[in-house]
Amino acid sequence: MESFSPHDPDLARTLILDELFDLLLYKALRDVTQPDVHETLDELIKVETGHLAFWQKFFQLTLTRLDLGRRIKLTVMMLVCRLFGSTAVHLVLEAIEVHGVRKYLAIWREYQGQPLAEALRGILMDEFKHEDTLVTALTQRKINAEKIRNIFLGLNDGLVEILGAVSGFFGAFGSATMVLIAASTTAVAGALSMGAGAFLALNSEKEVKSTEAARKKFLGEAPGEPPMEELPLSSALVVGSAYLIGAVVPVLPVLIGATDALFSVLTAGLMVVLVSTILSFLSGMDIKRRIALNLIIITVAVGVSYGIGILAKLVWGIST
Repeated sequence: MESFSPHDPDLARTLILDELFDLLLYKALRDVTQPDVHETLDELIKVETGHLAFWQKFFQLTLTRLDLGRRIKLTVMMLVCRLFGSTAVHLVLEAIEVHGVRKYLAIWREYQGQPLAEALRGILMDEFKHEDTLVTALTQRKINAEKIRNIFLGLNDGLVEILGAVSGFFGAFGSATMVLIAASTTAVAGALSMGAGAFLALNSEKEVKSTEAARKKFLGEAPGEPPMEELPLSSALVVGSAYLIGAVVPVLPVLIGATDALFSVLTAGLMVVLVSTILSFLSGMDIKRRIALNLIIITVAVGVSYGIGILAKLVWGIST
């Protein structure tokens, strides 16, 4: 094998430590899961052991201990898995798979024509075939990851939108009572709107798929995709409820006595960090980038909404 001179030592450390993290995670999960999961985890442990040995030999660098950040991440993930059981384990395995594929594809594109890109081929084949098959078999019919993502997206939408409303109402009215009434009304209307939108979208999708399935059956063609498992009414309730829960976050400080938007901004900011971290982990996105983007969004939402409220107060002479 052609040796690679690590002109980027940070990349070498990242690749090795990421594989070491995955290996230690799978070993730790094996100790807290039921026996029916052990065979899958044993296969994943075998794959990760091979990946770790490969990168250590490739970069001529041996690392046997995680850095502080990864140790904290491992501890938190194991705590979540212990608290929430098999659902959390399945989500973690799927998320690790997504992260691995995206990371290695990005590196492969960047180092095209270099020894590192060629070395990645075998790793990527494992990610695409071996681990994908194992994790998919483990999670099949046990969890709907898309629904989990929708829950957190609903939370995020309700949080950001109602935080903007609270800021605008404080700018216009100044009265906590007026803000509470207006924000609560807006939150309920928004939740109903989100739920109705989800219901109509899924109902339309279900009708389209049913029509397509009937057409293929009539023509004697292969049925294609299986029918939708998501029920429109159930999804509408999930999305609407998630939106409403997110909306409660910026309204709660006003309910317990806040007289300006500051506490709503602080509580919403903390929740945005939490939701962004979970969403990023589940979808394979860069966590820091997602958090920064969402914090920028709520900053703009607060600033613009508060400015509109002040302007409305000046133009129309709104009194408290």
